[in-house]
Amino acid sequence: MKFKSINPYNEEILNEFQEHTLTEINAILNQAEEGFKKWRATTFSSRAEIMKRVAALLVQNVDTYAKTITLEMGKPLMESKAEVKKCAWVCEYYAEEAEKMMALKTIKTDAFESYVTHEPMGCILAIMPWNFPFWQVFRFAAPALMGGNVGLLKHASNVFGCAVHIENIFKEAGAPLGAFQNLFLHHDKVEYLLAQDVVKAVTLTGSEIAGASVASIAGKNIKKSLLELGGSNAFVVLADADLDNAVSVGVNARMLNSGQSCIASKRFIVHESVYEEFVGKFTKIVSQLKAGDPIEEGTKIGTLARKDLADTLKKQVDESVQMGALIKIGGHQKNAFFEPTVLTNITRDMPVFKEETFGPVAPIMKFKNIDEAFELANDSQFGLGVSVFTKDLDKLKPYISKINDGAFFVNDLVKSDPRLPFGGTKKSGYGRELSQEGILEFVNVKTVYIKKG
Repeated sequence: MKFKSINPYNEEILNEFQEHTLTEINAILNQAEEGFKKWRATTFSSRAEIMKRVAALLVQNVDTYAKTITLEMGKPLMESKAEVKKCAWVCEYYAEEAEKMMALKTIKTDAFESYVTHEPMGCILAIMPWNFPFWQVFRFAAPALMGGNVGLLKHASNVFGCAVHIENIFKEAGAPLGAFQNLFLHHDKVEYLLAQDVVKAVTLTGSEIAGASVASIAGKNIKKSLLELGGSNAFVVLADADLDNAVSVGVNARMLNSGQSCIASKRFIVHESVYEEFVGKFTKIVSQLKAGDPIEEGTKIGTLARKDLADTLKKQVDESVQMGALIKIGGHQKNAFFEPTVLTNITRDMPVFKEETFGPVAPIMKFKNIDEAFELANDSQFGLGVSVFTKDLDKLKPYISKINDGAFFVNDLVKSDPRLPFGGTKKSGYGRELSQEGILEFVNVKTVYIKKG
């Protein structure tokens, strides 16, 4: 079959990609196996040189890569450029830190010598989404390759142009044959891939349904899986918060990438004493966001990546309105475009509170006291992160342990950072990416115990 890359803003066909045949898939797998033998034998300094060249290529060609991101999935061009630059950062970070992260760890026992080594697993399959088509891949690839593994990328079919760029970047940087390869496949071929001995583990960023399916297949084959799935992050504004800062950060936390982010703030929980002021200021800024062609400089809100995504969002908003939610601004859809929307009079049984809303929709509800705020924040099947805005840090700290999510951010939006572990709880998945925790996800932690003969 052929996959089409389509500009969601104007529905123009950008490119077509032919699905790999079974013969081609097997050749790619064989190349990965041979590539791993060579790649794992290289020194950390050699890998670091290549990874630094990858970073340099990302920066040098930022305009080209950003344009492909924007044309394929509709992200505003300014945000696409920022995404590519962040990829360079993660490559530089692991080039500098990987060797220390994987250093031999001596442990004193009754043996003459005992220690733990961290060795690469082999070929890791990455199943990646369209919403951050460069960052999600490099977030996996930089630690995996610096750790001595090789990567296979099964990207989302609507961003295969981005996948081609990424594979070429590694080739141009001097990575050996088989170190990083693309697979142009339908998702029904994932089961075949995970059944092959050469594939040692899988990491997936995507939907809950996709994650459950891939984890099941991996489990059947006794292979490790890492899942980074959906989210419905709470954004809590306490009575003493710097309201102007909370509003500014909140708009960005919800509207970045037109709301298409797993870690976007999707449930705004505001103290009743500042609720009306927050809603008024938030709505005013949202009304001023420039919407339009995402390839044009200055556009803040582009289109969603596909029309069906906008259809789903429209259904969630309409059902919530039928249940009593009030539209302060927005609510309209045209093809794949969804107007930035602010909703009030929210209750926890509404779709915009219970479900993940993957688009520029901000439901804002009120609370009376801090205990109620954190109870509402925890009332979700997801667990990626929470943002809390307050000036009283001492009062807040006892509540950190009461939140079950993988991240707790104070006076800022939840975001990924190469220096910090990233991942969720509950239906947001398991495992951690980035930082030392990320590079150690796909290694063999080997115990060595030596007694004198």
